[in-house]
Amino acid sequence: MIEKTADALAWVQERGAGSLAEKMGIEFVQFTIERAVARMPVAGNTQPAMLLHGGAYVVLGESLGSMAANLHAGPGRLAVGIEINATHTRSATSGHVTGVCTPLHLGRTLTTHEIVVTDDQGRRCSTIRITNLIKDLPALA
Repeated sequence: MIEKTADALAWVQERGAGSLAEKMGIEFVQFTIERAVARMPVAGNTQPAMLLHGGAYVVLGESLGSMAANLHAGPGRLAVGIEINATHTRSATSGHVTGVCTPLHLGRTLTTHEIVVTDDQGRRCSTIRITNLIKDLPALA
């Protein structure tokens, strides 16, 4: 299990969060089992009305929650999302949004995380909850 904050942040940066998160400009800035933080630019992730796309909030939340669940799962295990929901309460139009992910439940087979996304002024824009199923990786033949 990765315990040191620097080790966990290095783990997520080395592993990466996938090509979608990369395309959206998501950058992990803090990463532990208790708290994971990432930011994402508004520019390039907007809908036609120039507001941050609601799906972009969800991608940020799922990237944070799934990676945090995988850190908790540990070696030889895999966390996969089974449920996600989001409530958007404000629209970001410029700058960056920051997601802060904290665990609500860290079990042996299920995790639930809450991700609060705020704009550059610290105003809450979206609240996301994700549940992940933890399973053993299949043995390699």
